[in-house]
Amino acid sequence: MTHLAPEQVGDAGAPARRPGEPAQGEDRPSPSGIRAWMSRRWVQILAEVVVSVVAALGFTLLSRHVGVNPMNRIGQVSGLARLQLYAAVLGLPLLGLLLYTAYRGSVRRHELVKRLVCAALAGLVTGIVAGGVVVALRGTPHPLGGQEGDPSVLVEMANSFLAGEGVSGIYPPAFPALIALWAKVRYDGLGSSGFALHDLQIVCSALVGPMAYLAWRLLLRPFWALLIAVPSAVLFLDPVRPYSHVVMIVLLPLLGYCFRELGRSAGRTPKSLVLRGAGLGAIFGVLFLWYSGWFVWAAPGAAVLFLFVFPWRAGAAAVKRAALFVASVAATAGIIGAPLLYQMVRLGSQTPDRYAYLGVYADPGYVLGWISDRTGYIKYNQWPVSGEMAGQTGFALLLILGVGLGIGLGLRNVMVRTAAAVLAGAWLARFWFASHMAQDKAVQLFPRTTWIIMYALMILAVLGVMAAVQRGSGWTERTLRPASAAPSARVIPRRTIRQLSAGMVCAVALFATMGASWSANRYMPTHEDTDLMGLDAWRAHNIKLPNGKCPRFAPNKDCEDLTVKLWKQFEDDGEIWCANIVAAEWPAICGRKAPFKDKSVE
Repeated sequence: MTHLAPEQVGDAGAPARRPGEPAQGEDRPSPSGIRAWMSRRWVQILAEVVVSVVAALGFTLLSRHVGVNPMNRIGQVSGLARLQLYAAVLGLPLLGLLLYTAYRGSVRRHELVKRLVCAALAGLVTGIVAGGVVVALRGTPHPLGGQEGDPSVLVEMANSFLAGEGVSGIYPPAFPALIALWAKVRYDGLGSSGFALHDLQIVCSALVGPMAYLAWRLLLRPFWALLIAVPSAVLFLDPVRPYSHVVMIVLLPLLGYCFRELGRSAGRTPKSLVLRGAGLGAIFGVLFLWYSGWFVWAAPGAAVLFLFVFPWRAGAAAVKRAALFVASVAATAGIIGAPLLYQMVRLGSQTPDRYAYLGVYADPGYVLGWISDRTGYIKYNQWPVSGEMAGQTGFALLLILGVGLGIGLGLRNVMVRTAAAVLAGAWLARFWFASHMAQDKAVQLFPRTTWIIMYALMILAVLGVMAAVQRGSGWTERTLRPASAAPSARVIPRRTIRQLSAGMVCAVALFATMGASWSANRYMPTHEDTDLMGLDAWRAHNIKLPNGKCPRFAPNKDCEDLTVKLWKQFEDDGEIWCANIVAAEWPAICGRKAPFKDKSVE
């Protein structure tokens, strides 16, 4: 485990280099000029950040040049293909440079190239998804979702901010406030929040990859950080609400980093502990205001792990320094998150979640897939599809095997313990709320634990593979190295490890482009009768422009009028609302008669 952009970063899976031991092919003389400047730690950190963000936002801007009609399938396919062409033109030279330095370059040069290439790939993957949203919304300034569903609620909350009404209930206020701010700065204020949401859906989607990668770089070397960041960004990113899942993605590595700093607190000065604690607390506080749900699911496991990680028996001095660090984190996070915490205490019991959809009706033990209330042609009794082994698929079995490796070989790793604790806590919370659903007539968002449980499983699996590689490499060197060999001699040459690592980065890049195209394709416009995820883009094309005309590719000549509403809390009727269920099946599924006669479209 290393800090972000450490002074020396070894190859993925290679045993740690001995202090003072030069790497194979590395020159002893101190670098000069540009090499000396690039060898500075802060420069390398900044380079990774800049490269990743520029790759994400640059690709998003490039996608604006894709000139197709997104309302027909031929245009959508052409647009997706153009995005893949752009990705290949930009990505292949990067991979070629990585492979070249792996075979011909020095260790120092290859390490720098690898970390920058990994950062660029993390940005490109969500840049492709954001580019797909740009293509899907081409010709309309309205956001995904238009004036329906969750996007309409966000717009109404932003309108309330612009009207001076402040925080809306117990919903995290940061993103609606940002919508309001952008609407005021970029557009005409009240009435233009939808246009601001359109922009933020795209920009925030693009930044998920860089944020995921950089968060994991706090703990892992470039390849392993990329191996977690790319699949999680592709799988969990929802451009309709891109602010939500990025909090979950970065929260877990930040928790692991916080626990690691807690374990090292005895060796730090009080000033350093206060500054580090305040910095982490500020990040946690902002994330809490950005989207608080993941803190609820992560809290039980993190609280229990804290009791084991805190250095209770390390002596009075160590306990005091650890307590100072914890107090700095808690105080800063509490001060920043105070507005939302106050609303939760004041209104939490008055706003239960009673909205049910397909995920609520499925087997609660299934945590390896997600389906929203955009179910298409799938009915409640058709999902999830049963796997080959006791209902589990081959992917599930491989993932579980990786989890076993992580817990079995890497339990000393603080991130393994963090992911395992969060997994256990979210698992218990999931079944607690689900088991009380019939009695309390409240869903309490329990299906959303599917995401954080699956994320924790993915983390444990990757860390398990990493531990197996490191253990196996170390065992090979100790066992097969001849007794007469020099201490610096290696059974497996470092250059071979670098070459294998570069090849695996190429494999991750291939998955990234395929997965990003899959994600972008889901949001291409589809007619409202299909009830697929593309319905959100279709609705965005069916709202009038401020001048009263329809968007360029509007599906209907008679578009909806653009309306301006302020947010209001729905009245609670004390009953679960069963979405995706026709009226005739409500008694069997929801336990009561439907309050309508036709199919639910809520």
